[in-house]
Amino acid sequence: MRLVTFRSDVSAPARLGAIVKNDLVVDLFEFGLAIGQPLPDNMLDFIDMGPSAVTATSHLLKEYSDQLPLGVAVPLGNVKLLAPIPRPRKNIFGIGLNYVEHVAESSRTLDTSKELPKEPVIFSKPPTTVVGPGDAIEHNKNITQQMDWEVELAVIMGSRAKGVSKEDALNYVFGYSVMLDVSARDCRRAGQWIYSKGQDTFAPFGPVIVTADELVDPHNLNLSLTVNGVTKQSSNTKHMLFNVNHLIADISAGITLEPGDIIATGTPEGVGAGRDPQEWMWPGDVVETTVEGIGTLRNYIVDVTPTK
Repeated sequence: MRLVTFRSDVSAPARLGAIVKNDLVVDLFEFGLAIGQPLPDNMLDFIDMGPSAVTATSHLLKEYSDQLPLGVAVPLGNVKLLAPIPRPRKNIFGIGLNYVEHVAESSRTLDTSKELPKEPVIFSKPPTTVVGPGDAIEHNKNITQQMDWEVELAVIMGSRAKGVSKEDALNYVFGYSVMLDVSARDCRRAGQWIYSKGQDTFAPFGPVIVTADELVDPHNLNLSLTVNGVTKQSSNTKHMLFNVNHLIADISAGITLEPGDIIATGTPEGVGAGRDPQEWMWPGDVVETTVEGIGTLRNYIVDVTPTK
């Protein structure tokens, strides 16, 4: 399934939806009421229901695909898509330096080693970083003059994972999405990244979650990013140093992963800091972040610098 969180109009509450026939959004709560099969109205509660909910709901949508109950579906073009999980319960797990070429470019211009990491480099982004498709990324020039881009595959956990093996790791995944890991390169502090990467609006996320049963192999997906229509990053997830299996096994060895947790799996080469001359995002810029098989996020940089 392709799952979304959406509003049918600006004043409507956020609801859980499934995209069907490529251009309709089914309100799963209303759909469940109409067919006598209760379903939640938000993504986290749906994830908490476990893998069987994905299978059962997918079968129900197929069963009713030609005769959807009246009033449960709206055209995709008529809704406002939000981040699939508008407010994660916990910090996002970010992975740094997870593509070979990005390690090289970072070592030239940032305070990182040229040696390939021997284990995943993990940081975090607070829940307040999350925004959705079409939302603004806030640029405060009093805080940063070096706002950078990073396209990433996001992994959403579906089951509690503690000490899982690499071989079993993908069985704990609910689905996959797209994340733009925004970074203020001039806000790194003594090697710590959370203020650089954890500022408000610094994790655009969406536009959908594709459930793991439909995206079986996350390790051969093209991913790319453009700024104002110019391609800045273009690579494939097969070039990860530590693949999704490895990341889940590594994190869960010491930190319990729970349903709804998000792992942003790292970015390939092409970031602004690695360019000569360096490039940064500024108010007015439009950023499009794409992962094959999932979709494209479009976000806008806006100036929020306080006026005196």
